[in-house]
Amino acid sequence: MARKIVLGFSGGLDTSYCVKYLTEERGFEVHSIIVDTGGFTAQELDAIAAHAHRLGVASHTSVNAVKDYYEKIIRYLVFGNVLKNNTYPLSVSAERLVQALYIADHVEKIGADAVAHGSTGAGNDQVRFDMVFHIRIPGVEILTPIRDLRLSREEEITYLKSKGVDMNAEKTQYSINKGLWGTSVGGKETLSSKGILPEEAWPTQVSRTGQEEIVLQFENGELLGINGQQFSHPTEAIGHLQAIAGPYGIGRDIHVGDTIIGIKGRVGFEAAAPMVILKAHHALEKHVLTKWQLQWKDSLAQFYGNWLHEGQILDPVMRDIEAFLRHTQRFVTGKVYVTLLPYRFQVTGIESDHDLMSSRFGKYGEMNTGFTGEDVRGFSRIFGNQTSIWHAVNHTPGQ
Repeated sequence: MARKIVLGFSGGLDTSYCVKYLTEERGFEVHSIIVDTGGFTAQELDAIAAHAHRLGVASHTSVNAVKDYYEKIIRYLVFGNVLKNNTYPLSVSAERLVQALYIADHVEKIGADAVAHGSTGAGNDQVRFDMVFHIRIPGVEILTPIRDLRLSREEEITYLKSKGVDMNAEKTQYSINKGLWGTSVGGKETLSSKGILPEEAWPTQVSRTGQEEIVLQFENGELLGINGQQFSHPTEAIGHLQAIAGPYGIGRDIHVGDTIIGIKGRVGFEAAAPMVILKAHHALEKHVLTKWQLQWKDSLAQFYGNWLHEGQILDPVMRDIEAFLRHTQRFVTGKVYVTLLPYRFQVTGIESDHDLMSSRFGKYGEMNTGFTGEDVRGFSRIFGNQTSIWHAVNHTPGQ
């Protein structure tokens, strides 16, 4: 009886090769699974399923993980205003972890003996998938044919053709990975330290001009309304905002980062909705949170984003940080006003019942109603007292 293996399947060249190799060269009974994190239409999922069956899988499963992806990861990226290297909203790295978790669940569900993925030996995904599998399904054999055999794209195409599979897989000029939290774009311009992606490389073309005012409604840190329209779940609001802001060319950039395996890399991305949401959310927080809430959020969120990027979603410290981030959102409720323009946007203000910038307590630079000038005079002397003592003892009055 053939051993069962679960294969994370996208329908592309690498995972198509894996199906044929694992069934015909290794004798496995292959059960493919695709985990949708917001990058596929229903028609695309149907086409991928049909392709998997033509390749000879024993079963194929499609899982809609969009809401779970939001609940497990994206909401905390918003709560933490997470941008890797102050640039990248973790579009691809975050979704890979949810996919790995669902693949591991499927291994347990069908009682498979092994698990496989189509990662090469050159990127971050191999570490993310392997690490989740080692933790969640310890003892289950992990096979990675593309990595293990060090295959070139041309070798994969030749092998599939010999098996009667015509992938029509001529190397496209740009590789694109789409998900709920953004789309990555790779091409020849991102392979070196200099170069910008041309207009035609971006999946969403610029078709809107002029400017447009929008109003985002946050409730306890989550986007649930746009221009007065309420949504039952933040994923719906994200999709709606993407449709509005994407055609302006907003959220395009190139991320330069350190990979898990120690090399540096560049990748283009477009993430109109994530960038607008993160900046609008942060603006609202600056009005409703205290100084020390904001400082500790920044510190913990930076660590959270870096650790998530490196695949450490199952580290228990992540649950601890998530608990802190959730607690900070109790009063992050209100409207944020944003102006959209071609290739950029501007947050113009907020309205919130929890706004700490209130004229009841004074106006910055003009007047204060909470205490007197004499109070401040005494406070300033006490607040700097220990530093004054240090300088007096060490005779450094001019430093």
